[in-house]
Amino acid sequence: MTLYRPVGTAELELIEQSGYTAFPPRLPGQPIFYPVLNREYAVEIASGWNVKSTPDHRGYVTEFEVDDEYCSRFEVQTVGAARHRELWVPAEELDEFNSHIIGRIEVILSFGDEKQDKG
Repeated sequence: MTLYRPVGTAELELIEQSGYTAFPPRLPGQPIFYPVLNREYAVEIASGWNVKSTPDHRGYVTEFEVDDEYCSRFEVQTVGAARHRELWVPAEELDEFNSHIIGRIEVILSFGDEKQDKG
Protein backbone atom coordinates (compact mmCIF):
# COMPACT_ATOMS: atom_id res chain seq x y z
CA MET A 1 0.00 0.00 0.00
CA THR A 2 1.30 3.44 -0.88
CA LEU A 3 0.96 5.85 2.03
CA TYR A 4 1.85 9.48 2.62
CA ARG A 5 2.95 11.34 5.71
CA PRO A 6 3.01 15.14 5.92
CA VAL A 7 5.85 16.23 8.21
CA GLY A 8 7.67 19.30 9.44
CA THR A 9 11.43 19.81 9.41
CA ALA A 10 12.03 18.34 12.90
CA GLU A 11 10.30 15.06 12.02
CA LEU A 12 12.01 14.97 8.62
CA GLU A 13 15.42 15.28 10.29
CA LEU A 14 14.61 12.25 12.47
CA ILE A 15 13.49 10.29 9.40
CA GLU A 16 16.79 11.23 7.73
CA GLN A 17 18.71 9.96 10.79
CA SER A 18 17.04 6.57 10.28
CA GLY A 19 18.36 6.41 6.73
CA TYR A 20 14.84 7.16 5.46
CA THR A 21 13.63 3.79 6.72
CA ALA A 22 11.57 4.64 9.82
CA PHE A 23 9.34 7.23 11.40
CA PRO A 24 10.34 8.53 14.85
CA PRO A 25 8.45 7.63 18.03
CA ARG A 26 5.41 9.74 18.78
CA LEU A 27 5.75 12.53 21.31
CA PRO A 28 3.99 12.36 24.68
CA GLY A 29 0.35 13.20 24.14
CA GLN A 30 0.39 11.78 20.58
CA PRO A 31 -1.16 8.32 20.94
CA ILE A 32 -1.71 7.76 17.21
CA PHE A 33 0.58 7.73 14.17
CA TYR A 34 -1.59 8.53 11.19
CA PRO A 35 -0.24 8.10 7.67
CA VAL A 36 -2.70 9.30 5.04
CA LEU A 37 -4.00 7.38 2.04
CA ASN A 38 -3.72 9.96 -0.70
CA ARG A 39 -1.31 12.59 -1.91
CA GLU A 40 -3.96 15.33 -2.13
CA TYR A 41 -4.72 15.10 1.58
CA ALA A 42 -1.01 14.99 2.49
CA VAL A 43 -0.41 18.13 0.40
CA GLU A 44 -3.30 19.86 2.14
CA ILE A 45 -1.76 19.19 5.57
CA ALA A 46 1.88 19.93 4.63
CA SER A 47 1.16 23.14 2.70
CA GLY A 48 -1.42 24.39 5.17
CA TRP A 49 -0.94 23.16 8.71
CA ASN A 50 2.83 22.44 8.65
CA VAL A 51 3.76 25.69 6.88
CA LYS A 52 1.63 27.75 9.27
CA SER A 53 2.41 25.86 12.49
CA THR A 54 6.09 24.90 12.42
CA PRO A 55 8.87 27.24 13.59
CA ASP A 56 10.57 27.36 10.17
CA HIS A 57 7.29 27.45 8.21
CA ARG A 58 8.24 24.40 6.14
CA GLY A 59 6.19 21.33 5.30
CA TYR A 60 7.07 18.15 3.44
CA VAL A 61 5.14 15.26 1.95
CA THR A 62 6.71 11.84 2.29
CA GLU A 63 5.63 8.77 0.33
CA PHE A 64 6.35 5.16 1.25
CA GLU A 65 5.17 1.61 0.76
CA VAL A 66 3.94 -0.69 3.50
CA ASP A 67 3.09 -4.36 3.24
CA ASP A 68 -0.60 -4.63 2.20
CA GLU A 69 -1.37 -7.56 4.46
CA TYR A 70 0.04 -5.74 7.48
CA CYS A 71 -1.91 -2.54 6.65
CA SER A 72 -5.15 -4.50 6.47
CA ARG A 73 -5.11 -4.86 10.26
CA PHE A 74 -5.80 -1.11 10.61
CA GLU A 75 -9.24 0.30 9.86
CA VAL A 76 -9.26 3.24 7.45
CA GLN A 77 -10.55 6.36 9.21
CA THR A 78 -12.29 9.19 7.35
CA VAL A 79 -11.76 12.39 9.35
CA GLY A 80 -13.54 15.02 7.28
CA ALA A 81 -14.20 15.06 3.58
CA ALA A 82 -14.14 11.75 1.70
CA ARG A 83 -10.51 12.36 0.70
CA HIS A 84 -9.41 12.78 4.34
CA ARG A 85 -8.56 9.12 4.85
CA GLU A 86 -5.95 7.87 7.32
CA LEU A 87 -4.69 4.73 8.98
CA TRP A 88 -4.59 5.04 12.75
CA VAL A 89 -1.59 3.19 14.11
CA PRO A 90 -1.30 3.16 17.93
CA ALA A 91 1.96 4.81 19.00
CA GLU A 92 3.09 1.66 20.78
CA GLU A 93 2.91 -0.23 17.45
CA LEU A 94 5.03 2.24 15.47
CA ASP A 95 8.22 0.14 15.66
CA GLU A 96 6.36 -2.82 14.16
CA PHE A 97 4.79 -0.54 11.53
CA ASN A 98 8.26 0.72 10.60
CA SER A 99 9.45 -2.86 10.16
CA HIS A 100 6.81 -3.34 7.45
CA ILE A 101 7.94 -0.35 5.36
CA ILE A 102 9.16 -1.57 2.00
CA GLY A 103 12.16 0.37 0.68
CA ARG A 104 12.78 3.97 1.66
CA ILE A 105 10.63 6.87 2.77
CA GLU A 106 10.81 9.45 -0.04
CA VAL A 107 10.31 13.20 0.23
CA ILE A 108 8.17 14.02 -2.81
CA LEU A 109 7.13 17.63 -2.11
CA SER A 110 8.27 20.50 0.04
CA PHE A 111 6.45 23.70 0.91
CA GLY A 112 7.49 26.98 2.44
CA ASP A 113 9.39 29.71 0.67
CA GLU A 114 9.01 27.77 -2.56
CA LYS A 115 7.18 24.66 -3.69
CA GLN A 116 9.34 21.92 -5.15
CA ASP A 117 7.87 18.77 -6.65
CA LYS A 118 10.40 15.95 -6.36
CA GLY A 119 8.13 13.18 -7.56
